[in-house]
Amino acid sequence: MKLALCALAALLLAATSPLRAQQPAVSDPIATNLFPPELVMQHQQEIGLSDEQRSFIMSEIQQAQQRATTQQWQLQREVETMAELLRHDTVDEARTIAQLDRVLAAEREIKRIQITLVVRIRNRLTADQRARLTALRAAAHE
Repeated sequence: MKLALCALAALLLAATSPLRAQQPAVSDPIATNLFPPELVMQHQQEIGLSDEQRSFIMSEIQQAQQRATTQQWQLQREVETMAELLRHDTVDEARTIAQLDRVLAAEREIKRIQITLVVRIRNRLTADQRARLTALRAAAHE
C-alpha cells in the first residue's frame, strides 16, 4: 500500500516536473538561462562569488528549503488523499479530479519556489559570472 502511494507520488512528480527533465540542459530554454544553486556554490571561487553574493544565496537557499519542505508535506497529504480515493471499487471521478487539482496545485507551488530561487540567484550574478557558469556547465556536459 505504501509502495503504491510512493509510486503514485513519483509518477505525478515525474510527469509534471520541467526542472527534472532528462534532456540535456542545452535543449531546455529555461534551464539554459538559469543556474542551480549547487552549480553556483560548487564553482563559487572560479566565478569570483563575493561574500555578499554567497551570503545572499545561502539565505535564499535556506528560505526556499523551508518553504519547499512545508509544501512537500502538503503534497504528500494531497497524494495520500488521492490514493485513498483511488482505492475504492468505484472511483468517484469528480472527487478524484478535484483532488488531482489539489495535488497539481501543491506541485505547482513547489516548482514556483524552485524557479523563484534560481531567478533570485541569477539576478545576483554578474554577466561575467553567468558567462563563466555557462561555460563550466557546457564543459561538464561534454
